[in-house]
Amino acid sequence: MAKIYALHENPEWFPPFARAFEQEGLEFEEMLLTDGALELDSVPPEGIFWSRISASAHTRNHNLSKDYARAVLSWLEAHGRRTVNGRRILELEMSKVDQLTALKAAGIDTPRTVAAIGRHRILEAARRFEAPFITKHNQGGKGLGVRGFESHEELAAYVASDEFEEPQDGITLVQEYIQAAEPVITRVELVGGELIYAIQADTARGGFQLCPADACAIDAETGKPIMPPGATIEPVADQQLFSLRRDFDHPIIGKYIEFARRNNIEVCGIEFMETADGRLLTYDVNTNTNYNALVDAEAPRSAPRALARYLARIASPAASFAV
Repeated sequence: MAKIYALHENPEWFPPFARAFEQEGLEFEEMLLTDGALELDSVPPEGIFWSRISASAHTRNHNLSKDYARAVLSWLEAHGRRTVNGRRILELEMSKVDQLTALKAAGIDTPRTVAAIGRHRILEAARRFEAPFITKHNQGGKGLGVRGFESHEELAAYVASDEFEEPQDGITLVQEYIQAAEPVITRVELVGGELIYAIQADTARGGFQLCPADACAIDAETGKPIMPPGATIEPVADQQLFSLRRDFDHPIIGKYIEFARRNNIEVCGIEFMETADGRLLTYDVNTNTNYNALVDAEAPRSAPRALARYLARIASPAASFAV
């Protein structure tokens, strides 16, 4: 069986996957892409290369990880190595514009969005919306740059202020404000074209920061639960923001599976909100999805174990290596 190489930049997120690989008896190696040197004339090792580089890498001072991963994945694929969530998928992870346009092309409803290229274009983009509306960073993750505005004047004051958060790629999205039917979002977890389970996240306490990994919930400096942007109720240490959405069965699952197949996304979590006016709007595709330990423990099957088994099938000698 071929060796599994895991390309990532955040060691705090990896232990659940390492345990799953060990439980499945897989030979694996972590490739930490924070900085380094890539010998372009060298030949990559044989194996399966699973990429889980995050759009939020720069928030952990790993500003070089995205471009390093671009280089490594290009090198691997040029040598015919089998990548899982490879070079094209990395670009999808890095751009909400890519995600939203791909979702719309697949016939999946998304929030109305205008991309402002440059800080000076944000007010112009916002004029196409009635208040309230929100802004978010195109290269996001962790709810980066997500803010709600009750008026155009409030936005103008923010954009002109020192508080303005400059997006990593200079692109700010202005988006319709979605009034949820209930203060929750749903994330559908897919591995290898199969539904693993769906989770619900409490937006009243979780706000726009909806990373389900345990490492995301606690402030590293204070040791206390983080009060995320957009939250209306302060979280406390013993409250779980995430829960299993039991018996979830909806036609959107089939659309997501086809979307993932069409775009060659082998591992992902796709988020949607059910709105007060009866719509189901999909707004985010996570190709480096993390799994909440408490939810995973009560789910019918473990997502990290399902991922490990999927990679094992690919790594077996009888597997097809078509990308």
